[in-house]
Amino acid sequence: MKLKIAYQGVAGAYSHISSQEAFPGAEYVACDSFETAMDLVNKNVVDYAVIPVENSNAGRVADVHFLLPNSGLAIVGEHFLRVEHQLLAYPGAALEDIRYAVSHPQALAQCSDFLKKHNIKAVARIDTAKSCESIKEDKPKDKAAIASKLAGEIYGLNILASNIENASNNTTRFLIMSRKGVLPEDDGSCFITSLVFKVRNIPAALYKALGGFATNGINMTKIESYLLDGKFVSAQFYVEVESHPARKSYKNAIEELKFFSEEVHILGTYKTDKFRKN
Repeated sequence: MKLKIAYQGVAGAYSHISSQEAFPGAEYVACDSFETAMDLVNKNVVDYAVIPVENSNAGRVADVHFLLPNSGLAIVGEHFLRVEHQLLAYPGAALEDIRYAVSHPQALAQCSDFLKKHNIKAVARIDTAKSCESIKEDKPKDKAAIASKLAGEIYGLNILASNIENASNNTTRFLIMSRKGVLPEDDGSCFITSLVFKVRNIPAALYKALGGFATNGINMTKIESYLLDGKFVSAQFYVEVESHPARKSYKNAIEELKFFSEEVHILGTYKTDKFRKN
C-alpha cells in the first residue's frame, strides 16, 4: 500500500515537489492550509505531512511555529529543497508586458531583486501553484506567476524568465510530521531534537535555561521566540539542538532547562538531512 503524504497547496507547489523528493512514489494529498495537512495526519487519513518552516533567503514561514506545539504531531524528519523560481505567463504574453507578479509572499520576497529590476509589482497570493491556476483561468497579458517549472507544465504556462530568485543557493527546509514520534536509536549519527519551552518570569531565566546546552557542549542550531496570548510578558521559545535524548550531555542540559522553565515540550528527534553536510 502506498504512503499518503499531505502538503499545503496544489499540484506543482514546492511543498508538492518536496513531498515527491522525500517520499518517492507515494500518494500526494493537496490541502488548503498547513492546519488541514496536519489534521489529516491526526485523523489517520494520511501517513505524514510535509511542512515548510524556513527559507535560506526569506526567513521563517509565518505561523508554522505557532502550529507545531499544538498540532499533536511529532517531527520525524527534515528535507531541504533547492527552490528555483520561474516567471510564468499565459501563452502570448512577453516579459515586457508584465506589470504584476502573483505568488506566495515567500516566493515574492525571494525574487525581489528581479521584480525591482523589471518594475514588476508583487501581488501576494496563498500559494505559488495556485497563482498559476489563476493565470490559466484569467489569461492576463500584464500578469505572471512566480512558481516552479512543474507548476508551469501542469497549468500550461510559458516561462518568461528562469531562476529569478535572488540567491543561487535559495533553499527551503521542510519538516516531516507524523502521528507518533518513534525515538530513533542513537547510532552515533548527527541528530536534531526540536522542542518548545516557556521560561519562568524571573531575571536571566532564558540565560540560565539555555546555559545547560553550552556547559554540556551541545550545539544549538536555532532559537526563536513567540509571544503567547497577545501578552508582552509571556514568550514561548522554539529551539533545535544537535543531540540525541539518550546522551548524558543532553539529559543534563534538559534537566537544567526544565528547572528554569514552566513548560518543556519535546517535538521530536530525527537524523539530520544530508544537505547539512554540503
